[in-house]
Amino acid sequence: MFQKLSALVFILPLVLAAPSKRALPAQCAKLVPVAEDLLENLFGGECGDSAHGALRLIFHDAIGISPVVGGGGADGSIITFNATELAFEANDGLDDVLADVGPFFLKHQDVISSGDFVQLAGALSLAACPGAPRVQFAAGRPPPLAPSPNFLVPEPFNTTDQILERFASVGFSPPEIIALLSSHSIAGADTVDPTIPGTPFDTTPSVYDTNIFIDVLLKGTLFPGTAGNQGEVETAVNGTLRLQSDFELARDPRTACTWQEFATNQPLMASKFGPAVFKLSLLGQNINKLTDCSELIPQPPALKDVPEFPPGQFLDDIQASCDVARFPDLPTQPGPPLDVAPIPQADSDDEDS
Repeated sequence: MFQKLSALVFILPLVLAAPSKRALPAQCAKLVPVAEDLLENLFGGECGDSAHGALRLIFHDAIGISPVVGGGGADGSIITFNATELAFEANDGLDDVLADVGPFFLKHQDVISSGDFVQLAGALSLAACPGAPRVQFAAGRPPPLAPSPNFLVPEPFNTTDQILERFASVGFSPPEIIALLSSHSIAGADTVDPTIPGTPFDTTPSVYDTNIFIDVLLKGTLFPGTAGNQGEVETAVNGTLRLQSDFELARDPRTACTWQEFATNQPLMASKFGPAVFKLSLLGQNINKLTDCSELIPQPPALKDVPEFPPGQFLDDIQASCDVARFPDLPTQPGPPLDVAPIPQADSDDEDS
């Protein structure tokens, strides 16, 4: 049965501290080898393609629930019923993600459900991303009963109204949506423009910083690959790809001020992202049947970062749309205009090793 999530909150004083030395609950202790395997052999200490894919999988699995058409939410159906869900247009490109993470689930499926695996891998994926928060993880999800219904995952070509309505139907406010989108700081696109797979959304795809919120507000002037792709608009920095949905959310009066506030406040961005991701991980689940296993998640590296405009960009290039606060005049990064490199793909990493 679908649950509203407004009251579903864990009180976990240890989440932002160093892991406790106390004995882990049995439900969590059996997952220690899973976590160690993922950290060492899937992510390898890098905030790279495998980490980006595992984080994306959290969202595509969890949002598969609706009070109207049903679905199991954060239940791992995207793994168990992958033949069905990978055919959904919104899940284009996730076949590569499942090819990367799937063998690890098969290796450990005797001790972890597919729903717990998706959420554990996603939480662990942030461990090597400087600036990212330590995300809460709860275990105990039962196996999924059916695939998600189609058309529940928002697409980059959806209107802002459609995106806000989709998230509101499962209990997320506009500020929480923007908090979730801070994941685009460590993400890229493989299939929006299929001629340039691994194109990042901002200039620093291996660092959880505020650049996504700055870059998307800059006036777009170019396409990194081909023009005319559905869900893509012009970007300001060569080598980055700008989603239409990000562009419009950054300029919509319902979300523009949250977007702008995150642009110069990385601690605030991180503090809002963690709870929003955890809330997402509870969609469709009974919190009373889950066990707090957050101590399995390492603290990501700290980030000492000063927000800057990219080289050659200045305040006059910002398309600010928050009507209650002026966009601050940031320093401009020195040097020639950037040409951001693609994110190395996980299969390429394997071939090079």
